[in-house]
Amino acid sequence: MAANNRRMSGKKGAQVGSGGQRRRGLEGKGPTPPAEMRKGHKKNRVANSKAKQAVRRPVARGRGGKGTSEMVVGRNPVVEALREGVPAVTLYVQQFIDNDERVREALQLVADRGGVHLMEAPRPELDRMTNGLNHQGLVLQVPPYEYAHPEDLANAAYDEGQDPLIVALDGVTDPRNLGAAVRSVSAFGGHGVLVPERRAAGMTAGAWKSSAGTAARTPVARCTNLTRALEAYKKQGIAVVGLAADGEHEVGELAALGGPVVIVVGSEGKGLSRLVGETCDYRVRIPMPGGAESLNAGVAAGIVLYEAARRRA
Repeated sequence: MAANNRRMSGKKGAQVGSGGQRRRGLEGKGPTPPAEMRKGHKKNRVANSKAKQAVRRPVARGRGGKGTSEMVVGRNPVVEALREGVPAVTLYVQQFIDNDERVREALQLVADRGGVHLMEAPRPELDRMTNGLNHQGLVLQVPPYEYAHPEDLANAAYDEGQDPLIVALDGVTDPRNLGAAVRSVSAFGGHGVLVPERRAAGMTAGAWKSSAGTAARTPVARCTNLTRALEAYKKQGIAVVGLAADGEHEVGELAALGGPVVIVVGSEGKGLSRLVGETCDYRVRIPMPGGAESLNAGVAAGIVLYEAARRRA
């Protein structure tokens, strides 16, 4: 009878433990990743589809035209671009990436900004997109820049009841100089920057960073032929002033800077091209007692813009 009682008591003998696996299974696994990064989620599929379409979409042409889509590659460049407010469409993150502080900051900046797609992609896909560059698992897609038309710059000034103050860059190929010129135009109350379509710097991520955010409010126009664009300005009564080391006028002596004017800055090495130089109404020089042969485009533009702003004050 005792044996029967033991069989019916339901008591069990010693069992092998789980080794803590059940307890660990109940522990949290950190914050849930955004839906766009969860494989198989509807939003992930939609984000992947939009990102692929954006990369392959042909360049649209508006009144001033558009630039081309650009990829910022590498952890530090991506984080810096996001910090500086460079426009972005998609942040591509490599699958199973080592999650260091730069990756976390990039994800946080994208989340704070909003409107930027997150897409997880395998390393071979990122290698293909970047042509084998060392992307370190982060790639940021920058949308094409929407350029203004040269007429828009002058019309914006007239709409505000002001004389146009425009900077044109002739043969400047460094995007950082373009960004610095945009920053100077913004600082001194100018109405925009004009660049040629070919053989010239465009509004890339580097130009956006150098502009220190001012590119968001200072338009950049693009023209197919700089000489013809300058001649069109002259027909509107806008003086064209070119910077040249052997200019006939010193920058502080030219009264024309107080009126409607386009300031033309050439490249640091070659200066103004021949046709552009011949189109200018005035050629001015910046006195440099220190003996330097030339200034970069951004610095030169800033000096002349200051003189123009001083005369308008």
